[in-house]
Amino acid sequence: MASQQTFARGALGANYNENLTWIDHRELSRVGARWIRGFIDMHQIDSLQPEQDSNIKALFQVMEAGFNTILSLKWAYADRDFPAVGSPEHTDELECLNCLLEIVMGKVDILVIGNEPFIETKQTGEQLNVFYETVADAVIDFRKAHNDLRTPTQLYMGALNRLDLPAKRTPAIVRMLGFIASRPELDGVDLHLHMPTLAGHRAMLNYALSQIRPDQRFLATEFSMIWHWKKHMNDAASTDFCKQYGFPPGTKVCEVISTTIQKPVPYAQWEDFLKHEPWYLECKSFMGETIRLYRATERLEVATYSCCPMRNRKAPILASDTPWMLNGLFAPSTVQLEQDGSRHENFPWAEEFRRLQRSEQ
Repeated sequence: MASQQTFARGALGANYNENLTWIDHRELSRVGARWIRGFIDMHQIDSLQPEQDSNIKALFQVMEAGFNTILSLKWAYADRDFPAVGSPEHTDELECLNCLLEIVMGKVDILVIGNEPFIETKQTGEQLNVFYETVADAVIDFRKAHNDLRTPTQLYMGALNRLDLPAKRTPAIVRMLGFIASRPELDGVDLHLHMPTLAGHRAMLNYALSQIRPDQRFLATEFSMIWHWKKHMNDAASTDFCKQYGFPPGTKVCEVISTTIQKPVPYAQWEDFLKHEPWYLECKSFMGETIRLYRATERLEVATYSCCPMRNRKAPILASDTPWMLNGLFAPSTVQLEQDGSRHENFPWAEEFRRLQRSEQ
């Protein structure tokens, strides 16, 4: 059942994306996380028996353990057009949604209508807006019909990306933000703040919050400096690090990472690698800086940080790849497991995450 306590405004939790089955309660305890976020692909679940989905089962297990939960709903339309309202395909979408709402509404704390809709589709104009507006209205109508008043699931819509860039503030984006503002039943907008600079985080927040009602809030279910990390994948790795660990002079950052993927290293070596890279160290306080920025708006509901990036990746990292493994609270598959089989904490994010939990008190 959705938490009956007052919402922890400005909370910081753990994000598992589509990998809710990876949730490890020991890891959550180590970093003090109480909020869990993940998403499900509405085209991958059994439309008649969504409770049989492994990610849904994992979500209910964390609810039973007392965690607060955020569930985002993803509709992938990258390879097809959105269905016309009233068509059999559109009716099927709403029936599948209704079956899922039967088991999650009033139980998850927050439901997010969408998961990066402007990235997961080939149509980014009016067709997208109409689809998500009809879906949102169906969710709102379901909650009203079931009189979910004592333990209401909060409703958000999104998640939106890179609104720091004026070119991304398209008519369709403006329409979605206007729709969110027009519905009193919607609590706010979900944002994915993957940025190369802190100024980008600030610019996106300023824009998004100016477009919705003053009483509405925002989620940051994903945030990072991933585009800053990516710019440095083709850099030469630290000369001192290469000399100490036997890498040829001039070895690229991406090549060091690829080598450790193929043959995981002791945690001390992974930490040394990160500490020798100035582009990484210069942003070691970004999590605290961004969370303070988000909380200073007094409109942050919950932010969640990655617990699952590239945990099982085996393919090498190319200079053009996005190095998500640098982002996680726990060390990725580049690092040998601890003797008890658990994962090492990733430098410096796990300790910073713990510190920010303490600052909520």
